Amino acid sequence: MARLTEEERSFRRVEEKVKKAIFDYGLIRDGDRILVGLSGGKDSLALVDLLGRRSKIYAPRFELVVAHVVMTNIPYRSDLDYLRSRAEEHDLPFIVRETSFDPSTDNRKSPCFLCSWTRRKALFEIAKSTRCNKIALGHHQDDLLATLLMNLIHQGSFGTMPPRLRMDKFDMEIIRPLCLVEEEELIRIAAWRGYRKQLKNCPYETGSSRSDMKDLLRRMEAIDPKARYSLWGSMTNIQENYLPRKVERE
Repeated sequence: MARLTEEERSFRRVEEKVKKAIFDYGLIRDGDRILVGLSGGKDSLALVDLLGRRSKIYAPRFELVVAHVVMTNIPYRSDLDYLRSRAEEHDLPFIVRETSFDPSTDNRKSPCFLCSWTRRKALFEIAKSTRCNKIALGHHQDDLLATLLMNLIHQGSFGTMPPRLRMDKFDMEIIRPLCLVEEEELIRIAAWRGYRKQLKNCPYETGSSRSDMKDLLRRMEAIDPKARYSLWGSMTNIQENYLPRKVERE
């Protein structure tokens, strides 16, 4: 039996993390039909690979559909033939949907938020039309921790993008199977698998503080290499007796 390369062992470790996330957070159940949002970045490309392989395993049994949303008013074009080939490698159907948004319609929301929400609505529509009951997105652990830090710093709230989110308005669940996977692991997978970088030229990209939060996370890890795991654990270890609590007035 041939020995695994270091890249193959790394990929297997990530597969184990995805498996753990699926069972720990109840992300996928028998009979699910899941729409995978494929943006063209390394995270969503890895998600297609990981779930495509996982769908061939018999526990749980589920089906996949892959979708790419084109935002026509953003100068960001992906190689659709390449993205289609990534889905077809796992014998998965591939759907393309075009949409757009007008940033002047809501000055209270950032263009990044409006773009993201417009893409999300398009995914809901595709999911409904293809009889999917869940949408899988490629957010990894760094994304979830960056969101936690953004909410703490900018909103004064303690929360993040959960691994599983029920959207009652759309009768749909959003799942994040990469929630336990570190971004560095996905970077290594992208190099090993030779993912093609897609042309990205978004005029609103610099308006987000997400990259600042990821820098902050790296600085915290420089202080303590286990900082990310402490942050992750803190979300299920709320010590309410040691938090400020206002007295109710009669």
